[in-house]
Amino acid sequence: MLRHTAVAGLALLTTLTAATPATAAGAPPPTATTTHDTAQAAAGSSGAAQTAGRSSAAQAAAGSNGAAQTAGQSGAAQPAAGQSGAAQPASGRSGAAQAVAGSSGGAQAAGQKAAAQAAASGTVPSSALRLGRQTLAADDGWAAAGAGTTGGSAADDAHVAVARNRAELIAALGGDAATNGQNATPKIVFVSGRIDLREGKSCDEFADPAYDLDAFLAAYDPAVWGRAAKPSGPLEDARVRSAKAQGEQVKINVGSNTTIIGINGARLDHGSLVLTTVSNVIVRNVEVTDAADCFPAWDPTDGSAGNWNSLYDLVSLSGATNVWLDHNTFSDGNNHDRDQPLYFGRPYQVHDGATDFIRGSDLITVSWNDYYDHDKTMLIGSTDTPGVDVGKLRVTVHHNRFGNVGQRAPRVRFGQVDVYDNLYVATDEDEYIYSLGVGVESSIYAENNYFRLSADVPPADVIAYWKGTRITTRGNLVQVSGRTPQVVDLVGAYNEAYDPDLSPDAGWTPTFRTRLDPAWAVPALVAAGVGIRRLHR
Repeated sequence: MLRHTAVAGLALLTTLTAATPATAAGAPPPTATTTHDTAQAAAGSSGAAQTAGRSSAAQAAAGSNGAAQTAGQSGAAQPAAGQSGAAQPASGRSGAAQAVAGSSGGAQAAGQKAAAQAAASGTVPSSALRLGRQTLAADDGWAAAGAGTTGGSAADDAHVAVARNRAELIAALGGDAATNGQNATPKIVFVSGRIDLREGKSCDEFADPAYDLDAFLAAYDPAVWGRAAKPSGPLEDARVRSAKAQGEQVKINVGSNTTIIGINGARLDHGSLVLTTVSNVIVRNVEVTDAADCFPAWDPTDGSAGNWNSLYDLVSLSGATNVWLDHNTFSDGNNHDRDQPLYFGRPYQVHDGATDFIRGSDLITVSWNDYYDHDKTMLIGSTDTPGVDVGKLRVTVHHNRFGNVGQRAPRVRFGQVDVYDNLYVATDEDEYIYSLGVGVESSIYAENNYFRLSADVPPADVIAYWKGTRITTRGNLVQVSGRTPQVVDLVGAYNEAYDPDLSPDAGWTPTFRTRLDPAWAVPALVAAGVGIRRLHR
């Protein structure tokens, strides 16, 4: 039955891709009420994926094939990321776009009208318009629970818009950068091409006149300031004002009942999608890169040596429910934390999370995304203190690629988190720390994942202890340095190497799944299906 559904989905998507451009915005939704993406369809129609009894030699071949495909995909994505410097000035020269962003209500309304007219004029292919009407499939992860996740599928024609710059994006999301997060009108927003959310502005342009990094470093050097208290005083106040100015530029607030779909190689550079106390949001087929903080905060009390902490996640959920992140690509672009200087003996870290879910966020599905070259990848729960997070932070993470990310894939507090059929590539031992973080009262259920590790990364390091007590791991394959993959009891490996021991029973069994692929099939399926340009070009 699953294979029949997947093949039908592939046929539907092939038909949509070949469709001619729409003549009006808001093409009628497809008769099917749910969607299965290309990778799922391909997986369902693949004879290899349906054959459960493959020999160990064939399993090894599947792993090698996944390695080649993954390497090829990463290589293709990274050069694009490295082009950011060339594209920024062009984006920043858009005076009309900047004027609309800061204009009165009348000009904002004009921007909304222009964006809607672009959708109606045939700029958006009919296949993309239908994609915008799609909803999360029944049982596809925790986001299918409760009321389900339909995003902006019910939007009328006036609220279907194309955004090609920051001003049009703000207009399409409601028209006011400050209040868009409270706009619950159903809406579908097509992000077209590349948008520099900084609009070409440098860090110096956000800096308060009283802020100077060299003076800041001199004032708060631990040898001068000490390590007992966080910075305070005029220079810290100036840093906070600088950070506020940058935040007003780069944070894009998204309201409830919204679908964001990428077309024409959609990419959001140097900014953050922010979902705060909202519900029913879908983000698909968008690349989000390098939400670098120009003004990281120094905290000498963070850990034994202190740390620099940054503000912006690529996608940030705070008190958000029923959210589906699907077929996106997340990275630091060509601005890696490892290339930043050391101050006070600590990395000057300018990036925070890729996709973080905190403060009672709940019912989230993260599927078929490509995460690569990022450190703190996915934080689920931001405090060890029981409160709003208890009974929430329920997240499904399936069929994603985590390519040489440092840590938090995910790190969990409190939540029941289902992690299955993901590909983990940890071949850079200098950057890798761990994958699954077992935090306070967390309940991770990790099944049929595939870990490709370098010889210097032992399987015991896949799990990290963060004051949690339990985690279920089943059917996970580990491939070390290209050798034949082996089924590894990840909890047993951790317990043998580290204390305290973790219980192998997370205390629950996932029910919100459309299918479970065998771990040996994961490298090929995920490499062929994750990230942008799989659903629509």
